[in-house]
Amino acid sequence: MFLLILRRILVVSRNYSIRKELEKWLSKAKRVVVAGIGNPIRMDDFVGVKIVQDLRGKVSEKVYLIECETVPESFMQQIIDFGPTHILLIDAAILGLKPGDARLIKPEQLMMFPAFSTHILPLRIFCDYLTKTTEAKIALLLIEPEKADFGEGLTREIVIVERNIVNILGKILP
Repeated sequence: MFLLILRRILVVSRNYSIRKELEKWLSKAKRVVVAGIGNPIRMDDFVGVKIVQDLRGKVSEKVYLIECETVPESFMQQIIDFGPTHILLIDAAILGLKPGDARLIKPEQLMMFPAFSTHILPLRIFCDYLTKTTEAKIALLLIEPEKADFGEGLTREIVIVERNIVNILGKILP
C-alpha cells in the first residue's frame, strides 16, 4: 500500500468525480498502460491488481494490463517497450478520506513527500524514472482502503468501488 497523507493537495469535495477526472486525463490517449499495484495478502491493498484482473477481456489491444503486485519496478522495460501515451498506476493509499474514495494524482504532486512507501522502490522514484524514459503522461489512481490487515479478499465497500472503476475504465480506455 502506498502510505502517505495527501491532505494538503487533495481537495476533499463532494463534487469530485473520478469518472470526470479519468475522462479528462485519458481524452487524448492512444496507447495506455494500466498497472495494478498491491499485496494479495493485505486485503484492500490488492484493489489495484483486482481492477486490472477484472479489465481483462474488456479493453482493446491499445491497452496493456499489468498485474505488478508489490514490484512495479520489475515491469519497467515492458512498459517502455509498449510505447504508451499514458501510464495509469492503480494502488491503495492512505489519503485521509473515506474508505473507497479515489483520487487521480499526478506524479509531481508526490514530489512534495518523502520517498517512503511499502513498495521496494517507492512510487515517486518509479514515476520519475518512467517520466525520464517515456514521453507518456503518468497518473496514479489512488483508492482509500478500508482494511489493509493481513488476509485475503477486498472488503465489501472496496468491492463496490473496484467494480465501479472497472466499469468506468472499460468505457473510456481506447
